[in-house]
Amino acid sequence: MNKISHTLIVLVSSLTFIMCNANNKENRKGEQASKENKEIIERQALLSRLKTKADTAKAFCKQKGLNTEYCFLVDFSIHSGKNRFFVWDFAKDTIKYESLCCHGYGMKSTQAKPVFSNVEGSYCSSLGKYKMGVRSYSQWGINVHYKMHGFDKTNNNAFKRWVVLHSHNPIPNHEIYPSHLPLGWSQGCPVINNEIMRKVDTLLKNAKKTILLWVYI
Repeated sequence: MNKISHTLIVLVSSLTFIMCNANNKENRKGEQASKENKEIIERQALLSRLKTKADTAKAFCKQKGLNTEYCFLVDFSIHSGKNRFFVWDFAKDTIKYESLCCHGYGMKSTQAKPVFSNVEGSYCSSLGKYKMGVRSYSQWGINVHYKMHGFDKTNNNAFKRWVVLHSHNPIPNHEIYPSHLPLGWSQGCPVINNEIMRKVDTLLKNAKKTILLWVYI
């Protein structure tokens, strides 16, 4: 009788263990599926916001005689641990390249929240539309930078502030969310990773018309 009871206890325990494992696996699968669905929804929302901005950018490019193949969009409302520099392909209506992007560290900017200024010596990022300028040597990243000329009252000091597009070696080529990019890697310049800077450099060198870069929140 004791042997039978012991055997039954072992069987019940084993079945309970198997069922618990099966339930845990199902829960993990459910959690993974939920995470993947959330990422898909977030990606679709990002693309929708970028397309809205890109449509406005394209109209502006046509008006100003700028490049209507590509534009650069920098959305500083996005967490700095996520990609927020985008090369938008007008013909395909989608992202061609994307990168993490530093904002300026000046005037009490934090990792989470940039402060914007157009003042010389502020070391802040500036909102607004820019046209990309000449290619020059940089001591940072892939040793290339591009001048930037602001169209707006919020960024028309960009050229004399030495606000340029360049890369920096420590910037990862993947998202680091929920971590932020460190402050101190930008004095107001949009600073991206080396891999994307090489692709952007090729695109800019081959562009037949000046490309628009738009920084916004």
